[in-house]
Amino acid sequence: MNILFVGDICGKSGVDYLMEKINLLKKKYNAEMVIVNAENVADGQGLNYENYQNLTLSGVNLMTMGNHTWKHNSLENFIDHSNVIRPVNDESKKVGSGYKIVTYQNKKILIMNALGRVFMNNDSLSSPFTEVDKILHEYRDLYDYSLLDFHAQATSEKIALAHYFDGRIDAIVGTHTHVQTNDDRILPKKTLYISDVGMTGPLDGVIGQDKNIIINNFLNTKNKMKQKNAEGKRQLNGVLLTFGKERKITKIKYSE
Repeated sequence: MNILFVGDICGKSGVDYLMEKINLLKKKYNAEMVIVNAENVADGQGLNYENYQNLTLSGVNLMTMGNHTWKHNSLENFIDHSNVIRPVNDESKKVGSGYKIVTYQNKKILIMNALGRVFMNNDSLSSPFTEVDKILHEYRDLYDYSLLDFHAQATSEKIALAHYFDGRIDAIVGTHTHVQTNDDRILPKKTLYISDVGMTGPLDGVIGQDKNIIINNFLNTKNKMKQKNAEGKRQLNGVLLTFGKERKITKIKYSE
């Protein structure tokens, strides 16, 4: 069983590039289930209905989110009837769900999303360790495989959580930092892991943003410019997760 997980889709650039590549990726990797992190889709922050429709029609099965989940109020109007999964430990809005159980190749797959708390400047978040534990306990007999998108800033928090759930979650993929890490591996108790999948969108910006604006803001801290998405060449980063008799995690990188 192959599941394709694509890292943080950044703006129109990322959406367009994914839509161009998705059929090629599904065919090349024999993956009919595609999951993307969509929290940066709408001009770099959040997700609106138009973006949601475009991604769904292109062949995306599920969308996970992150710290920009509620940037666009319109998400509240359709999240309960969508394939969007919001962070389970963010209860700032009383809509949506932090997990879904879907059927794929006659198997039940539990997909979860959680937010890290280190360096995220959000004191209202509950513990991702505790909240994910609750889901695993409540649905322990109702799924065959499980996957968690852990949207977090600190690599240490990601690795600690991965070891805590090693052997209890089949795959844990990190998102948020937009740079694909080189630590993809199988943990001692067989959980597939990578600290960050990377991003999909502008190639020559600063994690998706216009590099000249970001450089200016580092040099002129008292006269900062408003950030905007970078333009130009594009990249796609993701991982292929293989479950079953053969278990592996394979990094995917494309760029123009």
